[in-house]
This record gives sequence, structure tokens and C-alpha cells, in this order.
Amino acid sequence: QLKRGYHCVSATQLKRLADVSHFIYELANVEPNKRQAFVGQSAFAHKGGLHVAAVQKNPETYEHIDPDLVGNSQRVLVSDLSGRSNLLYKAEKFGIDLETNKPAVTALLQELKNLEARGFAFEGAEASFELLMQRALDGDRLHYFRLIGFRVIDEKRTEHESSIAEATIMVEGPDGQIEHTAAQGNGPVNALDGALRKALGKFYPEVEQVRLHDYKVRVLGGGEGTAALVRVLIESGDEHDRWGTVGVSHNVIEASWQALVDSMDYKLYKDRRAAQRRRRAAEAARHG
Repeated sequence: QLKRGYHCVSATQLKRLADVSHFIYELANVEPNKRQAFVGQSAFAHKGGLHVAAVQKNPETYEHIDPDLVGNSQRVLVSDLSGRSNLLYKAEKFGIDLETNKPAVTALLQELKNLEARGFAFEGAEASFELLMQRALDGDRLHYFRLIGFRVIDEKRTEHESSIAEATIMVEGPDGQIEHTAAQGNGPVNALDGALRKALGKFYPEVEQVRLHDYKVRVLGGGEGTAALVRVLIESGDEHDRWGTVGVSHNVIEASWQALVDSMDYKLYKDRRAAQRRRRAAEAARHG
């Protein structure tokens, strides 16, 4: 229909193609193929700086159809191949003004290359990348709490008993108040997640809305065995959105901590951004 002009289904039905594909994958309990033609998450993804610059001027240079026709969307990825076009595209999507701040773009490109050289990948962690962008402009204003310290204990008392994981954490809130909490969990990462939520909940009750949907650990180069660098990707969400965050370290607890903190920071950031937009809209309506 799209290529040869034969009429098979209506335009409305065709636009549901991506949703139907994902639904079938879900029913079959199979991970969707990101590279699947037309409906895959990466079917209309663009990465290289020159590539993105061309697509911005004319999508038909690298896209055989309009992705919206099949319910998909154009994606621009950020990596060490990224150029200024990638960053400006992402910034516009996130509602961040980088166009008028050339020093921030240059610094952000360099930081991105440095982070990816250390093992970070933002293709599945756009929330971490948006925070990175915003911090390039706002600096410390985007930090909602300060870590004083945490400790994680994973104890196994006998051969036949399950291990017991416990985390304690101390943070300083926005008003300088110190919160010291502890939590147990199904493993050290779950315990740390629980302790962080418990501590932040004293200052920001909305963090209780955050749910962890996916947690992935990837070993980066297996030559070092259990001492290898690991990348942790976390997908979180609330009743409105889902977002991905990333952390990298030789210590899986530290990598998980980085991704968990970004997840909570992003929740607080996006809620405040939405509230600010509502206030601006209300003011515009009053003066309009």
C-alpha cells in the first residue's frame, strides 16, 4: 500500500501498525525487535551528526516513508558520533534552549564524548541525557538533594538461608534538614532503592509515584571477569510517563545508584517543569 499504491487498509488502521506489532510481541512474551522494518524502535533512528543535519532539512534523504503513517516516530540518538545537530534536535524536543548558548553546546559535546568513552550510553537513557543537558545550563540548581553517604550490607548467615540485604542512607534535603533511613529488600539494589525513596519521601512525597519497570546490567568487556566495568540501565515511570536512566562503574551497586538518582531527579525535574508550564499558560490566559 505504501510502496505500490494498492489499497489494503484505511489510513487510520495503517497508523496502528506499530501498536499492533508491539501488542503481539507482548502477548508472545518476546522482546520487540528494535530493528524491525517500519515498526521497530530504531526503524527511523538517526545517529551521525551529518546524517541528522540532513534529516532535519529534508527527512526524505534518509527516511523512505513518513514514520507517522505506520504509528512510528523519528528518533535522534546521542553518542560519541553526535554533532551539534543532534544536540539541538534533542534540546528542541525537550524544550531546552541551546540554540542561543554555543559555549554550552561545545561543553556538552565534549562531556558526552568523555562519558561515552567511560562506558555510558544514552540511547536507552534519554532522561539521563536530558538532565545532563539541563545541568549544562543550570548547574547545581537541578540537584534536589545531597548525598552524605550510604551503606549496603548483603548478609548470608547459613548455607540454607536466603541472604539478607539492608541499606542505610543519609541525605540532606533542600532546606538543609538531614534524613537518615534504612530499608531491607530483595537484594542490595532493591534495598538501596527502598532506602532512597524512604529518605526522599520526607521532602518530596511524589517520589512514591515512581515505579521501576525494567533493570538491566551489561558487562562492558568481559576480560576482567567479575572486576569488569558494568552499565546499568533502569526504566522507571509514573502514572503519566516512562523514562530511562543509566549508570556506569566497576561496582554494580554504584552504577545502580547513579541510575536510581537520575530516575528520582528526573521525576522531580519533570513535575516542576510541568507545573511551571501550567503557571505560564494560566498567566498568558489571564493577560490574553
